[in-house]
Order: sequence, then structure tokens, then C-alpha cells
Amino acid sequence: MALRLRVVPPRGPARGGAPLPLPRRRGVRQGAPGRLLRRDVPRWPRTSSGRPWPARKLREARSVASVMRLQFHDCFVNGCDGSVLMDPRPGMEGEKDSLSNINSLRSFDVVDEIKAALEDRCPGVVSCADIIVMAARDAVVLTGGPNWAVRLGRDDSLTASHNDSDNIMPSPRANASTLIRLFAGLNLSITDLVALSGSHSIGKARCFSIVFRLYNQSGSGQPDPNMDMAYRSALDTLCPQGGDEEVTGGLDATPRVFDNQYFKDLVALRGFLNSDQTLFSDDVRTQRVVKVFSSNQDAFFKAIVEGMVKMGEPTEPQDGGDTSQLSCRQLRAGGT
Repeated sequence: MALRLRVVPPRGPARGGAPLPLPRRRGVRQGAPGRLLRRDVPRWPRTSSGRPWPARKLREARSVASVMRLQFHDCFVNGCDGSVLMDPRPGMEGEKDSLSNINSLRSFDVVDEIKAALEDRCPGVVSCADIIVMAARDAVVLTGGPNWAVRLGRDDSLTASHNDSDNIMPSPRANASTLIRLFAGLNLSITDLVALSGSHSIGKARCFSIVFRLYNQSGSGQPDPNMDMAYRSALDTLCPQGGDEEVTGGLDATPRVFDNQYFKDLVALRGFLNSDQTLFSDDVRTQRVVKVFSSNQDAFFKAIVEGMVKMGEPTEPQDGGDTSQLSCRQLRAGGT
């Protein structure tokens, strides 16, 4: 399907107004002269039918959700630098095949389409890292979630780190204490942790990620006790022991709609992943926030906007970075 470029106005006012100022801290871009600011964004791609770029993919819940999660998997590992998009090459294993990404992270083709359209319009201007953050925001908006202004000016990394991705990204088996420590190391609060976990309001996950919960939680040979009996029975049917672990299930009861159902499900002990249910069942600090969001969707929307902005702050790539990559998968000729 051919892409054409057209201005895509936000659906409703961006929360908090525009543009969003960033707190001054070491390494954060401040919109210096010559840097890309919100007003400089070129026309954002639409499909030839006039629909925004991800609309044709909304029929598959995992696809649009994967677009949103690209920001998490990119920004958590050495900052928002586009490194998660890079294909392996001699001397660099890359992040796509890391434990948290292989056979899980998807929709790289969506970024490829956007990048190609923008390069045709304005070569070497919009970084892959900026595309990820804008696309994540749009994925939320297009599934019914809040809108917000995105500050731009991120450089693309020249390298990717398989080891860093393995060591940093949380496991679906993670407990609340582990997640709190991880997010704190990224200057994200407990409220940020719970709100950003609400990204699982959309999308699906594989049986591979939950079979231990169903049949051998913590090596006990028993299922996770923090699971509604009827829900566990449904998951047993979806993910039988010894069955196909590539089968997928919704991360909440409304996997195509960005809402606060995810938190209602956690309160009802119907969280799909252990790393989700633990937020309600294992730590009073996160449980308190889950309860608030389960009864107040506006509070959740406000908090996830704040969390996404904080997580997506432009920072200097560790390798110095570059904004002129023609492809998000490979370095341009002459790159290192």
C-alpha cells in the first residue's frame, strides 16, 4: 500500500498543552538552535486511504500494541536512541534477539514504512528514535487512550547492546519489588511503574510467558494462588501443559481498547502476566495505585501521559549518536 504525506492533527487537545518543556538535567536535549522541535515535524504519514498509518493494523491487537511497546524496549536500554530497531551485524549482536524481545517484539515494519515516507519528504531530518516515541503516542490515541505533546530532538544510536537488553528489561516473571527497583533506577516512581504497566491495556501475550504461573509457580509444582479460579480454568484451556506456547491471549478483557480494564482485572485476580498481577497481590505500595486506577480512568490517563513523557525524554546516546540514518535497521554507508 502506497503512503502519502498529510498533516495529521491531534485528536483533541494535547494534554498539558504544547510544547512540553523538559526538566533540565544532564544529557537532556533542550531544543538548542538547529535541533528538531515540535513545530518542525514534517507531515506525518497517512495511508493512501487517508487513514493514519497504524489504522489498517488495528484489526490485530498485538500489532498496534507492539508499536507502543517499542518505546519501552528502546528507552529502557540506554535511553531513547532507536537501538532496538537495528538488525544484527558482524561484531554487534543487537537487541532484537535478546531474551525480552525475541519472538515477542514486533511491528518493526510499521517504523520502516514511516521512516521511508519521511526520508522521501525530508531526508536525514527525523530520527528513528523520534519516530518510535511519536508512534507509541499515536498507538495509544488510536485505541482510545489520551493524547499528549511529544518533545523531539533524539539522536539515533550507532550501536545496539544485546547484553544490556538482557540485563535491563524485566521478565514476565518479575515481582513487584524487582520492578520497583528497576524503575527507580530509571528515575521513575512507583506511580510511574503502575501507570506504565497499564500499557498492557492493549495487546496480547504468549502462553510461553505464563505456563510457569499455571503449573509451577516459584518451583512449587502448583499454580499461582493469586489467580481467580474461573480465570485460571480459562487459561488452562488456552495454554494446556505441554501445549503450543506460541498461542496468545489478551492481556486484559479489552485488548483492543486503551482503558482502565487492565487494573480492574488485577483487582479481580485476572492479570495475565505475573509481572502484572504482582502489582496488586504482592506489594501494598503498588496495590494502592492499582486500586486508584481501577476506579478512576482519568487518573490513569493522566499518570500514563506523565510516565510516557518522563520515560521518553531525549538524551544523548552513549556512542554520540547520529540523526542522518537512512534506515532504522542498518547504518548508512560509512557508518561505524
